[in-house]
Amino acid sequence: MINNADSLAVLRIETPPATLREMALERMRRAIISGLFEPGARLVERTLCDQLGVSRSVIREVIRHLEAEGLVEMLAKQGPIVARFEWDDARQIYEIRAALESTAVADCARVADDTVKAELRKSLDELDRTSRQNSPLGILDATTGFYKIIFHAAGHTIAWNIVSRLNSRISRLRVMTLSTSNRTISGPSQIRKIFDGIERNEPEVAASACRAHVSAAAAIAESIIGNRQGDISTK
Repeated sequence: MINNADSLAVLRIETPPATLREMALERMRRAIISGLFEPGARLVERTLCDQLGVSRSVIREVIRHLEAEGLVEMLAKQGPIVARFEWDDARQIYEIRAALESTAVADCARVADDTVKAELRKSLDELDRTSRQNSPLGILDATTGFYKIIFHAAGHTIAWNIVSRLNSRISRLRVMTLSTSNRTISGPSQIRKIFDGIERNEPEVAASACRAHVSAAAAIAESIIGNRQGDISTK
């Protein structure tokens, strides 16, 4: 009988397969973030069961999780709908992003070594590739990866946890702004300026580029959300 601890360690499953609920949650999250389900759209359990091929119990769990992430809201007598973005909510998210990201970027620039810079270059290469393909979700994933490297290199793990909890709403805003003319070019270009500051180990330059990037995205989002709210009010 094998009783050696090292031998038994090979039995451990380090990365367990995703459960059906996790798979359904990720599909629904991506569908909302990408705009497949538009803001205000009703989420009907029976329809979602047919579309995803899962049970109602799974759908209910998924909806509860998405509600906690701020992607779904429950309306009395109507049930779950895709959450609408009010500008005040979006404004607060951009303010949080500007504060946390610019600080992390500056600290990353102070300590970034060749290894960190190489990881960031790799993320930028992926960002450039997805930008050329005009793939909003691909750009989203590459951008998230870029910032994750920065926050961890800077030692801002608690701040990254805060950003991660907001990530679903941040992602919706990013995809929204990427849908505008030229943003799939201007956005990555602004991110490259952030990297340039980090690569030269210039904290203030990197932080300033970060704040400019977030400010530009906020201005686009304010225009889009304002127009949508105007359209709703005239109906």
